[in-house]
Amino acid sequence: MTINALPKVELHLHLEGAAPPGFIRGLAKEKHMDIAGIFDERGHYAYKDFWHFLKVYEAATETLKTPMDYHRLTLAVLEESAASGVIYSETFLSPDFCGGRDLGAWREYVHAIREAADQAQRDMGITLRGIVTVIRHFGPDKARETARCAVETAGDFITGFGMAGDELAGKPKHFAYAFDMAREAGLRLTAHAGEWGGPQSIRDALADLKVERIGHGVRAIEDLALVDELAEKGVVLEVCPGSNIALGVFPAWRKHPIAELFRREVKVTVSTDDPPFFHTTMANEYDRLAEAFEWDDGVFRKIARTSLDAAFCDEDTRAQILKRLEAADA
Repeated sequence: MTINALPKVELHLHLEGAAPPGFIRGLAKEKHMDIAGIFDERGHYAYKDFWHFLKVYEAATETLKTPMDYHRLTLAVLEESAASGVIYSETFLSPDFCGGRDLGAWREYVHAIREAADQAQRDMGITLRGIVTVIRHFGPDKARETARCAVETAGDFITGFGMAGDELAGKPKHFAYAFDMAREAGLRLTAHAGEWGGPQSIRDALADLKVERIGHGVRAIEDLALVDELAEKGVVLEVCPGSNIALGVFPAWRKHPIAELFRREVKVTVSTDDPPFFHTTMANEYDRLAEAFEWDDGVFRKIARTSLDAAFCDEDTRAQILKRLEAADA
């Protein structure tokens, strides 16, 4: 079996950030909205740096006005993922974008997204779970409202809670109350850190938010004592190499630390983050990693198992996905 044909497990995917540009342009046209400024002459998303990327991302979400828009978005995103061989995916969902953190509206959005996920599972063979996500630069007060939405919809589809956005805004401890709420409701926890913040941002997320996974986490490589600690404690990193390179965190694939982290026995996984923004897919991530580090299918099979072990899903779902991974190993 070729590397591209391997079944894949993705843990770090922003639903709005995975929207194909053509899909967003189509919605804007339907709604008579002018968002031409967020695209380049080829029709791709256009941004100058990470902070401009956040603004473009939020401008694109302005086209997503209703639960049905999110139903259509979910199907479009899962179709792209399934085409890359993804059989299980977790996506970040933000009540900020889905009903402005109003609980009643949020329930309607979750229902629409879940209906689309169920349809995709039947038609495309891909399973989706949702991670409710705080937008860090919106502040801790709004994070508490987001946590309430998460708590009230926690279950077999909404299984996790996390934090994304501008990593340099505020401190993890400011968001501890929201994470405590989510933990008490049985949600599994992750947080973006170690992408724009250095190693200390990872330490802070682990200590103050008590997360079991770290989104990105790649700048741990600057502190080998932290790397050893991550390996020893089994903290899982949701690594998005193509995203890191596109945004300039690292200059090239061969300069990316994922291979060194893997060698040092840190539990690394591979994801795409916001794939159309970074001109990538899961298949592309696998191809580029194989080329850069001469990884064979054995490495990717191990990463897929690590990803599944770390997935925020129930044990029945994990067992079903494991059967599909094992069938590919046979």
